[in-house]
Parts: sequence; C-alpha cells; structure tokens
Amino acid sequence: MLRRLSVVLFAVWAALASLTAAGAEPVFPTGLRVGLEPPEGLKPSTQFLGFEDSERKATITILDLPGRTYEDIERSVFAKNQSGLTDVKRESFPFANGIGILVSGRAAEHGAPVRRWFLLATGFGGTVSDLTTLINVTVPDTAAAVYPEAAVRKALASVTFRPIPIQEQLGMMPFKLNELADFRVMRVLREGGVILTDGPTDNLDTQPYVIVSIGRGGPAEPGDRGLFARDLLSTAPLRNLNIQQSEPMRIGGQPGYEIRAQASTLTGGPVLLVQWVRFGGGGFLRVVGVGRKDDWNTLFTRFRAVRDGIEPR
Repeated sequence: MLRRLSVVLFAVWAALASLTAAGAEPVFPTGLRVGLEPPEGLKPSTQFLGFEDSERKATITILDLPGRTYEDIERSVFAKNQSGLTDVKRESFPFANGIGILVSGRAAEHGAPVRRWFLLATGFGGTVSDLTTLINVTVPDTAAAVYPEAAVRKALASVTFRPIPIQEQLGMMPFKLNELADFRVMRVLREGGVILTDGPTDNLDTQPYVIVSIGRGGPAEPGDRGLFARDLLSTAPLRNLNIQQSEPMRIGGQPGYEIRAQASTLTGGPVLLVQWVRFGGGGFLRVVGVGRKDDWNTLFTRFRAVRDGIEPR
C-alpha cells in the first residue's frame, strides 16, 4: 500500500512539475502514443520507431505496448540481472506523465563499448490508458561527449503520452478512405481496419456503423469465394444471422462478393447488414455496413459510397 501511494504521489509531483517547466515540444514518432524531447542531433529514424544519429550510432528505440505488459516486463526482465550489461544501476525515475523504472549500465555492441539506459514506464490516468512503454537508449563511448548522461536523462524525463491523432492513424492504413459519407471515424485498428459510425456515442448497438478491414490470403478458386465470404460474416459480433441475398460482383474493377442479411445486435435490436469482400493482390478488402431497417435505404447508399471511395495506397 505504501509503495503504491508513493508511486502515485511521485506521479502527481511529476505532472505538476511538467506544468511549470519550459522547453522544447516532445516529438512523437508516427503511429506512437509515446514521445520525448530528443537530444540535439538525434532525429526521427526511418529504420525503426524512435530516434537516431546514424553517423555516431546513437539510438533511442521506443516500444508502445499494452498496459498489462508492465508487470510482466518488470517481473521477468527488470527484476533480474540483464545479460551482457555491467555496472548496472536501478532506480525509480519520474518523467513528464508518471514514474517508471530506469536501468542503466555498460555493454558492448559489435565489439565497441556503449552505455545503455532502459526506461520502463506507464501512465497514471490522463487521456491515454492501457499503455506501457519500454525505451532503450544506446550511446557508444565514442559519442559520450555529444550525448552525455545528463542529456539522456533529460530526454527520458520528457517522456510523455498522447492519443494518436485520427488522421495520423488513417495515414498508416494500407488504404485511403476518400469518402466517409457523413460517418465519423470512431476507431482505427492497428491490424489494418477502421470503424466508422454515425451518432454522438461509440455504442454500436444503437448507431449505424461501417467496418473496413483487410486480410491476407483468400480462396484459391473463384467458386469458393461465396463460402469464404459467408465464413467471414459468421465471425461478426451479431446474433440470429439470416442471409437474405448473396452474389458475386465486381467491386472497384476487381472480383468481389456481396452478402445482405438480417441479424440482431448483442442486446437484441434488429438490424440489416451488407458485407462486401473484394479479392486481389494475395488478400482481400472487407466492408461491413450495419444499420436499422427504417433507415436502410439511405444507409445502404452511404455504405456503398464508403466502399467505392476506398483506394489502395
């Protein structure tokens, strides 16, 4: 209890301190909820998620992980002696959005001596939840004068979290949504999917929605596309699924399959739905639109507009 209280107090202190501190803005690698103020000379990497000085071989790598992984990493990695790390030091480390565990020491990389710092951190409240980050800083001894320990600690103390902007998330998708048809983006899925809805809440039981996703593979034979599409539809989070119509069709100039059906939401509300699957390129694009019967004609037109506005990157 005392340990947990002290952690919370440190987190509050760190948050208050960040309000009065003036400095550079944190830089967030594209697609990450974790950012920091990198030391001068370290730039966003094009090879990995983080920052690097390619000339001096100094790097900061950032892992954006689910919140539940914090205790697992702390228990399995940070509680033990790190393999290949000497002169190890462990300490609690306050940063802009909370408090973490910092492990530092010396190691060898490709036969050259380096200093390493590992920060394991998670947030307390705020606008970002379910987040753990593991940040690894590596500085060769030959670059120690450019990136001294004080500069590294200052950068780690600036670690902060954010929700990823929707447009940035959409920019990472393997497809473009050129037409939203007055739907709003509710969620972008890291696996390569987008959920759109129309309404003030995120309750999909009471609002129409569209799910756009991609998948690898597909049926080997054209005659198997119908069964493949039905199998996909059977995984939808709906009840009492009753297929009304199914047929092959061309979608965006490629072979596709359409299924229209009736179903019930998980809370029992009746809905209609359409699923389009477009095949090609060793994978498939799937669009599912769900809405109430009394709005169906208008919704179907909007669903189709979303489908026809999808463009591969």
